Amino acid sequence: MNEELNFIIDSTKELMAKAITHLEKEFKNIRAGKASPAMLGSVTVDYYGAQTPLSQVANVGTMDAHTITVQPWEKNMLHEIEKAIMIANLGFNPMNNGEMVIINVPVLTEERRKQLSKQAKAEAETAKVSIRNDRREAMNEIKKTDASEDMKTNAEVDIQNLTDKYIEIVDEHYKIKDQEIMKV
Repeated sequence: MNEELNFIIDSTKELMAKAITHLEKEFKNIRAGKASPAMLGSVTVDYYGAQTPLSQVANVGTMDAHTITVQPWEKNMLHEIEKAIMIANLGFNPMNNGEMVIINVPVLTEERRKQLSKQAKAEAETAKVSIRNDRREAMNEIKKTDASEDMKTNAEVDIQNLTDKYIEIVDEHYKIKDQEIMKV
C-alpha cells in the first residue's frame, strides 16, 4: 500500500488511541462510591508559596472502601492540606487528627449515581465524536492522495474498521464504568 496512505492510517490510529486515553482519565475523575487516592488527584497545596500537587507533599492512601487518608511529610502542612481539599470543592469534609487528614467518602445516593452515570455517558459520547472526527479527517486526507482508487478504497475500509474498533472500546469502557457507578 502507498506510504502516504499508511501514514494516514497510523496517525489516525494514534489519534483514536489518544481519545481512549482521555476517556480513561475523565472516568477516573468520576467517583464510583469507593474511596480512591485518585479522587484527590486535582488538589494542589500552597507549599511555601508554590502550588504543588497533593501527592508531592503527602502520602495519599485509603484505609477502607469509604476512607481516604492523607499523611503529610511535614506536620505543619496539615492545615494547608485541609484547606486545599476544601478549596478543591470535591464535596469532601476533611478531618485533622493531628497526625493526618482523614476524609470520609459518603455513600452515593441513587440520584447521585444516576447523575454520575449520565456524566460518564456524556464523556463516552464526547470520545465517540472525537473518534468520528478523526475518521472524517482521515477520509478527507485519503481523497487528497494520488494513490489508485483501489488503494484509496482499501484505506477507507481500514479507517472504518479502526473507527468501529475504537467505538466498541469506548462502549466497553462506559459499560464497565456504569456498572461500577450503579453498584451499591
